[in-house]
Amino acid sequence: MNTERRAVRSRPETLARRNEILDAAVEVFGSKGFSGGTLGDIADQVGMTHAGILHHFGSKDQLLIEMLAHRDKTDVAGLEGAHIPDGVDLFRHLVRTALRNAQRAGVVQAYVVLSAESVTDDHPGRDYFLERYRTLRAEVADAFHALCEERGVEGPDTIAQASAAILAVMDGLQVQWLLDPDEVDLGRATEFGIEAIVAAVLQAPPSPLG
Repeated sequence: MNTERRAVRSRPETLARRNEILDAAVEVFGSKGFSGGTLGDIADQVGMTHAGILHHFGSKDQLLIEMLAHRDKTDVAGLEGAHIPDGVDLFRHLVRTALRNAQRAGVVQAYVVLSAESVTDDHPGRDYFLERYRTLRAEVADAFHALCEERGVEGPDTIAQASAAILAVMDGLQVQWLLDPDEVDLGRATEFGIEAIVAAVLQAPPSPLG
């Protein structure tokens, strides 16, 4: 019976400790990259040993994957169904995300560094980012179709390109903001870019570039 009570008490402590390690991983990988950051760096951040980190996560690769998943869960934890919304609310959510990201440079830095590194074939985060972009493009495309239906507009054949462009705008602005935060307003610039792309899909104007 005493053993059971200890197990019950230790579980929240273990989860809290894992979250502490994940937060430290965001900081370390964000500043040094996955290749440059070590488990020893992370262990130092949380007052543990290298072996202690391995006890919780097994390997550096697994820690990275769980860190990225932890970030995603945290971002949608307060949303209905713990999932990004549909239709026009999805675009509003993306703008709110950019505004929130402007207050957490460490998280944004980790995402930017790791997503850039993931283009190499042997990077442990490659599958995560590949699936993430595929999923997000599909969800943004669904939101475009729903919005077009709501507005009584026939969805143009550019929705796939518009969906990829919105994600590119968000990611590209994050890089510019990290490099020059005094000159780039991440929230407002993201809102402008998303609104411009959404308007182009809804109105389908002739190309100004000919």
